[in-house]
Amino acid sequence: MTSTAANRGSTAPRPAIPFDPHTSTLPPVATKLGSELAVHKVGYNGRPGAFADVACRMAFPSADRIALPSLETTIASTVRGEVDRILLPCENSLVGRVPDVHRIVPDSGLHIVGEHFQRVEHCLMAPPGASLASIRRVRSHPVALSQVSRLIAALDLEAIAAPTTSHAAELVASCKDPSEAAIASDVAADLYGLDILKRNVEDDPHNTTRFYVLSAEPQAVEQKTQLLTTIVFRTQNRPGCLYHAIAGFAENGINMTKIESYLVGGQFVPSRFLCEFEGDPAAPEVADALDILAHHARELVVLGTFPMASRHLRNRSEENLSSWGTKPPAAFRWSDGQQEAER
Repeated sequence: MTSTAANRGSTAPRPAIPFDPHTSTLPPVATKLGSELAVHKVGYNGRPGAFADVACRMAFPSADRIALPSLETTIASTVRGEVDRILLPCENSLVGRVPDVHRIVPDSGLHIVGEHFQRVEHCLMAPPGASLASIRRVRSHPVALSQVSRLIAALDLEAIAAPTTSHAAELVASCKDPSEAAIASDVAADLYGLDILKRNVEDDPHNTTRFYVLSAEPQAVEQKTQLLTTIVFRTQNRPGCLYHAIAGFAENGINMTKIESYLVGGQFVPSRFLCEFEGDPAAPEVADALDILAHHARELVVLGTFPMASRHLRNRSEENLSSWGTKPPAAFRWSDGQQEAER
């Protein structure tokens, strides 16, 4: 979908359009994703030391990172050209979809130009001089606390919610109380001068957050790479409409990796669908599938086509999972002996 000055400068919904591969090609001056010359500043919603900050460091190691206070200001910074890219979390392997991102991105006028998978490695940290024996309370974001429940139970800690993981680290650092601890990233520990008492304390070793990489302009893509396309669409609320709308993907042998409905506008009906599939809209078989979808849809918007991350980042290895069955690996099991050894 070719961007216009109107949709770049406004957060108004994009117009519903029939899909036409001849008019939806990327402009020839589009910059290829990954070019270090093109990405000088990367924005994220959060504070330094948050996992979004960690994701930016990994995805764009040479770019300046700009912390922004909300999703809206993060998107606005891209629209105004203050940053070259932004990273927004769209889903987590444990807690699922990030609803605000799915609500805001389709109407933002921005383009998804990449994806980044960030392993979430929680660290237990405390002020210098503290130990596992001295801590009594642990602070973090509620989602992070829920992801380290085994640790909290094993150490018999009082869990206290904080606005973010980096907020928790900063608070614990400022109080300098050896009975206080935080769950956050190792980057947060370095930033706020905390000692890491134990690394990788998450209950599930596969805890991973997926981020969208967004830009004000669409980006050229290598046709030789495996591509992923993200779209949103609406259908009529009548029997069989969704079935007929997406039938073209199966008929053309296109692998749909995701389809989910979500509510917008305060209506208790699946008023929007977000769909991701493998392929380039310019390919004949994809164009045919999208043409069928457009015929049955009230709205169809292509949010972006971008290189797919390697498959091993998407799929848990069944072999690895079966190797420890229902019990976590030794590094994630807690016993009185282990606790005593680490004190």
